[in-house]
Amino acid sequence: MVPLLPAAALAAVLAAALVAALAGAPGPSPARVGGATSRTDSAGALGEQAVTEADGLLPDGTGAFDDRYPGVADLDPALLQALRRAAADAAEDGAALVVNSGWRSRRYQEQLLAEAVARHGSPQEAARWVAPADTSAHVSGDAVDVGPAAAAAWLSEHGARYGLCPVYRNEPWHFELRPRAVAEGCPATHADPAHDPRVQR
Repeated sequence: MVPLLPAAALAAVLAAALVAALAGAPGPSPARVGGATSRTDSAGALGEQAVTEADGLLPDGTGAFDDRYPGVADLDPALLQALRRAAADAAEDGAALVVNSGWRSRRYQEQLLAEAVARHGSPQEAARWVAPADTSAHVSGDAVDVGPAAAAAWLSEHGARYGLCPVYRNEPWHFELRPRAVAEGCPATHADPAHDPRVQR
């Protein structure tokens, strides 16, 4: 069984990760916290092969209820339902939750991985930030990256009641559905995707 962190310890770990991310710790995108890539990176660095909204790229400010975009609409239905309940409650608390990245096509994920290798200098270091398309929870529609930082912090604190849990300590914006968390709390996080046996197999 996966060990559970006490709520206070989990909050402290997530707060530290969020502070590190905001302070400029290396991540998937220096352009914004809680997203897979910046708009400029996707359109500029990838040139003619740039991903589009059909691949899951989301415009800034996309909400959890915005079904116009496959990045939201193609999320796992149970995850999307939990995310929408959380977003509605977060808004009542003054935290406007946006979806920076949700479902992604294989092509989008492969390009993100290639960018991460170029940015971090090796496939091993890139694996700390971007999963291969074959094992990515984004490609399967089972993960969502939220922002801004205040909304990610709100979801870190309250997400278990919806079954939404942070998964990686270096990505405090990345959440996945863990239905048992409603009764048992969120499981302990992995340091990063490279330490997640589901991803690196």
